Amino acid sequence: MARRRRGLAVDGVLLLDKPKGASSNHALQRVRRLLQAQKAGHTGTLDPMATGLLPVCLGEATKFSAHLLEADKVYRTRVQLGAVTDTGDAEGEVIERCEVPPLTAADVEAVLERFRGEIEQVPPMYSALKHQGRKLYELAREGRTVERAARRVTVYDARLLAFEGDAFDLEVRVSKGTYIRTLAEDIGRALGCGAHITALRRLATGPFGSEGMLPLEALEALAGQEEREATLLSVDVLVVHLPRLDVSEVAMQRLVHGQSAEVESPGVEVGEMTRLYCAEAFLGLGVVIGPQEVAPKRLLSSAAV
Repeated sequence: MARRRRGLAVDGVLLLDKPKGASSNHALQRVRRLLQAQKAGHTGTLDPMATGLLPVCLGEATKFSAHLLEADKVYRTRVQLGAVTDTGDAEGEVIERCEVPPLTAADVEAVLERFRGEIEQVPPMYSALKHQGRKLYELAREGRTVERAARRVTVYDARLLAFEGDAFDLEVRVSKGTYIRTLAEDIGRALGCGAHITALRRLATGPFGSEGMLPLEALEALAGQEEREATLLSVDVLVVHLPRLDVSEVAMQRLVHGQSAEVESPGVEVGEMTRLYCAEAFLGLGVVIGPQEVAPKRLLSSAAV
């Protein structure tokens, strides 16, 4: 007999402003408990020292969270020159100190230009990537270092916000898989003095910006379940980038039973993923398999009700 999940069937997306010092999983679990949700997941880890946007998916929204894992992100960071740490940030131990040469903002701008566009980046040891089944940060804590293959990432934009001689503030928009700690280290190396970050804040991920972010304290301060659920965005906000198809009641019944259905699909190409709706209710995702035929791909459990 299947074990029943504890909690309520709460569905939606919370744009959490993660506090400094909390791991992404710790923040996620606090949100899940506050909303009494049966199921929750986040859409891209933030380091404990980092703050900012952490979209938390609850209930049915977890089915579509992968779409945000692939999304571009925007960060603001503070880069300290003259010291390299084992973690790439201020929480690590200093492993190298270097004299900072006389630099100007123009010097930093010139180096930043080399890091805009597609670049190669070696993931840090202090990361959640795995090597032979173990997370790299676990090996790093044991004093072990393993070879990591360089990966292609894209820095779409890198703006110098402030420069103070031995430190500067930077805002970057990057592709998935980009490590800001590593980017700062590489920039510091190019400036000839090493670097690490002392602050990191995520401002945007995919279609979501900092508007509407809710701190944990604000969620805790709300009076009850109804008020807390009112802070959630609808499940389909995770897939608004996909084209929309509206289907009839007859087509919906076929789709929820795993069958393809005939639909009108103007402007949607064969093989393309789509959002499916019936009478304005979001059903889930389908894939167009013919000029006027769609097959179910990932539907909400409630779609058949």
